[in-house]
Amino acid sequence: MALIVHKYGGTSMGSTERIRNVAKRVAKWHRAGHQMVVVPSAMSGETNRLLGLAKELAPSSHTTAYARELDMIAATGEQVSVGLLAIALQAEGLEAISYTGWQVPVRTDSSYTKARIESIDDQRVRADLDAGKVVIITGFQGIDGLGHITTLGRGGSDTSAVAIAAAMKAAECLIYTDVDGVYTTDPRIVPEARRLHTISFEEMLEMASLGSKVLQIRSVEFAGKYRVPLRVLSSFTPWDIPLDEEAKSGTLITFEEDENMEQAVVSGIAFNRDEAKITVMGVPDKPGIAYQILGAVADANIDVDVILQNVSHDGKTDFSFTVHRNDYAKTIDLLKEKVVPHLGANEVVGDAKICKVSIVGIGMRSHAGVASRMFRVLSEEGINIQMITTSEIKTSVVIDEKYMELAVRALHKAFDLDQDAA
Repeated sequence: MALIVHKYGGTSMGSTERIRNVAKRVAKWHRAGHQMVVVPSAMSGETNRLLGLAKELAPSSHTTAYARELDMIAATGEQVSVGLLAIALQAEGLEAISYTGWQVPVRTDSSYTKARIESIDDQRVRADLDAGKVVIITGFQGIDGLGHITTLGRGGSDTSAVAIAAAMKAAECLIYTDVDGVYTTDPRIVPEARRLHTISFEEMLEMASLGSKVLQIRSVEFAGKYRVPLRVLSSFTPWDIPLDEEAKSGTLITFEEDENMEQAVVSGIAFNRDEAKITVMGVPDKPGIAYQILGAVADANIDVDVILQNVSHDGKTDFSFTVHRNDYAKTIDLLKEKVVPHLGANEVVGDAKICKVSIVGIGMRSHAGVASRMFRVLSEEGINIQMITTSEIKTSVVIDEKYMELAVRALHKAFDLDQDAA
């Protein structure tokens, strides 16, 4: 008998009929002898609806007090879904009980709308499990040291589920979603993309950080830190498929040292359209220049991704970096007003129509020439590389956005990702 955590997304909880199907699936696992903890999201669209109401009434300046009330409102979406799921399980003849994050309690810091989990008290939950009950806990929320309700930010239910699985030392955490696993790349761009049976935690972390939307990155970080085996699988398979078949479906996110199999050199291709490139031209080439530019950007709470400093000519250089596209205009204004005048730089130029394409694979550690192969493929397609960044298990390039799909398709084919591994 194993302790298993199930997490269901908003689409899985989107109607009473779908909630009934979730209850039947959970009941199947419970009747097979497993202790079950379930973490559902709010019904699809509900969080947006609630926050939309708040936005209509919002004050002109968004204070901490306003953010606190947003969490108070947003947390009710999950409270409804856990109650409905408990009732549906009771209708299946099971004993079920629901808890909010503050009843468990899931303790967080006080960063409203983007809180981080600090600890989870599992005493109450364990007592219920030992009594034979299915326990349903709200995802996405907790309580801070002062007793205020907090939420973890978008996609936070994934993080809640993994954190609960870690605290309770669950055998596995199953993330049920509207896709049936992790693919070599987005099947909407490359129809030949394959579902991976397993992917290492490190590869999943890179894929999530580079633009793959299957799992929220904080949930993957949590899984890695506490070594929680994670499985991503579809909630739209029939609930009554055999348990053995379901337990092996989807993609298992595992730990490299546990795997004896030969890894593919490249496991997947991620891409991100949400970036913009900014270049400060004619910067004096002297120590401290990167700090003077990027320090001001960091102070404005803007995250920088890829950074490139060009070769110096006549004591001047060009300094380029990428930011999220939403921060593009703000960053340009900041540099023009506060940084360029002090630096004696020539001008600031930018390009909001770029994207980042990345190849990821732990096999890259032990195979030389992977990056150069990537560059050759892009060159054969006539795609100019503007910036490059690498780590041990990934290589990312910044290119013109209009070539993104062509680049992803060409790389997917070049690294044989459309072929089943032997």
